[in-house]
Amino acid sequence: MVTLFGIKNCDKCRAAVKWLGARDIEHEFVDVRETPLTEAQLEAWQDALGWEAVVNKRSTTWKQLDEADRADLDAEKSRKLILINPTLMKRPVLVTADAVYQGFTEAGYSNIF
Repeated sequence: MVTLFGIKNCDKCRAAVKWLGARDIEHEFVDVRETPLTEAQLEAWQDALGWEAVVNKRSTTWKQLDEADRADLDAEKSRKLILINPTLMKRPVLVTADAVYQGFTEAGYSNIF
């Protein structure tokens, strides 16, 4: 089974859930607003993807952060910001037994599965 992390009203997350369901791929969807992420999860994702890839700098949440929060961003600071503001995470994040993937495209998921 795979786990997909995101938020319910995200178009990419809904598309990923729909894609997995249409192919009968057993999955669990975790809404990060309802089920908070752990620092260990974020650290593992940062290790797998690079910390910059996990932060959505195009999000409304990012734009609403204070300049001080956006300045001097690094892995640790980005984890703390995402723990406080889960919608700051680029989504969806797909976790399989072997790897962590970020984003959704049909072609990308076809290569994974």
